[in-house]
Amino acid sequence: MTSYRTEYWTRTSGDLADRRAPIPTPEATGNDAAANAVKIVIDPTRQYQLWEGAGAAITDSSASLFMQSMSPEQRHAILTEMFDPEQGGFSSVRISIGACDFSSQAYYSYDDLPEGVVADAALDYFSIGEGEPGAPDATKDLKNVVPVLQEILSINPAVKVMASPWSAPAWMKTSGRLDGAGRLRLGEYVGNGYRYQDTIDYVYAQYFVKFIAAYESYGIPITSVTMQNEPSNGCPWPITIWTPEELTAWGANYLRPALDKTYPDVEIYFGDDSLRFWQRPASEYMTPAQAQAFAGAAFHTYSGLPHWVHNGTRQFPQWKAAMTERRCMLDETVAEASHVMFGEIGTWLVRNGVGLINLWNMALDEQGFPSWAGTSGRRGVITIDSGTGKVKRNLEYFMLRNYGQDVAVGSRRVASTNHTPDGRHGGLGSVAFLAPNGDLAGFLYNPTGEPIEAAVTINGQGGAWQKVTVPAWGVVTVHKSNGAI
Repeated sequence: MTSYRTEYWTRTSGDLADRRAPIPTPEATGNDAAANAVKIVIDPTRQYQLWEGAGAAITDSSASLFMQSMSPEQRHAILTEMFDPEQGGFSSVRISIGACDFSSQAYYSYDDLPEGVVADAALDYFSIGEGEPGAPDATKDLKNVVPVLQEILSINPAVKVMASPWSAPAWMKTSGRLDGAGRLRLGEYVGNGYRYQDTIDYVYAQYFVKFIAAYESYGIPITSVTMQNEPSNGCPWPITIWTPEELTAWGANYLRPALDKTYPDVEIYFGDDSLRFWQRPASEYMTPAQAQAFAGAAFHTYSGLPHWVHNGTRQFPQWKAAMTERRCMLDETVAEASHVMFGEIGTWLVRNGVGLINLWNMALDEQGFPSWAGTSGRRGVITIDSGTGKVKRNLEYFMLRNYGQDVAVGSRRVASTNHTPDGRHGGLGSVAFLAPNGDLAGFLYNPTGEPIEAAVTINGQGGAWQKVTVPAWGVVTVHKSNGAI
């Protein structure tokens, strides 16, 4: 029988009346006492994906609030609270390659050309910004994003940094614009002649390489990239439209070879779009040899059917899966926000293979700004008051803190009983993990408006059940260890 010397249980209700509130360790009872409870069996003998971490996007909007609306002391306090492994334990961030919709600055790429210059095959005009990081006169990424990342990495140097482009430079696109649904000028030549190196395809891959090198020069290692944020989304802000077939060919023939020559450890995640992108199995347009170019599949959960996730996660045995973007609205109901964060992402997607979570904006202000695109009403993981710098911790924060504090990076998901088909309907959902040091962690999610009594046991403990009440639209976490927690 498996036993643990130390246990730590917490409760977070959907309305945040309880926010990771410690609760007494339930006493172990027999089968009769658990008869009327919903039974959850955790089975460490059945192990699945590796857990790589959780965090959110450091957009220019988020970074500008950290830099402009907070004092250095306020900023360092909240970043430490989130990213220090001894505190919140956030372990991952996502950034945009060039501007995205959530920016405090006008849209830009890293290769914006002066008047009269129509192409730049050598990327001579490439720049992630001018000035010293964080200086008042700094531009582009150096104004806000780079200094915030530098501070995060000074707190926790192991934080993973994922990067995604919203738009290629305007001169590389059919539209000639950063915003709007232009396409990459695939196969076109931009030099003098017909050299492989002068195709847009090749030059855009080198754009990624120069971006990674530029960030490396500021002490920020890029862990992974995606080829395009939401390649199926014809939106009015910076975007480039791709088909899955185009992404497959470009990634396998251009981006992966370019990275292999320079940064072979940088991973490429495929998709980076809502489940609607995954209506077709990836194996319909991608060969196993091409699939070797990619580390795995990346998902957003704004639209699409839940079972489409399998068209990415169950296609190639070596693929991993990441959740790379999702947000809640300022006016979201308790039920809907909880379904999205605790249910769909924190429980259901992880049960279906996701091993890395990056939510959308780490921080927005009280109105969901700044946003150069003018998109309002969204909220961040935390809300920063634009006038005072005061922090409000939202439901997203507590979902990430559940993972950051209770699930060690490098843990394996293990089997556990589940009663919800999608994280938002049915009964209790659960997800559980086994850490390299033997710690066991489990989350129970209640997708209903009434408390549910649950009984938890571990394979190997026979009829020893621990009963706990899971609050409405809320989560109970359990962390078992043979050491201190």
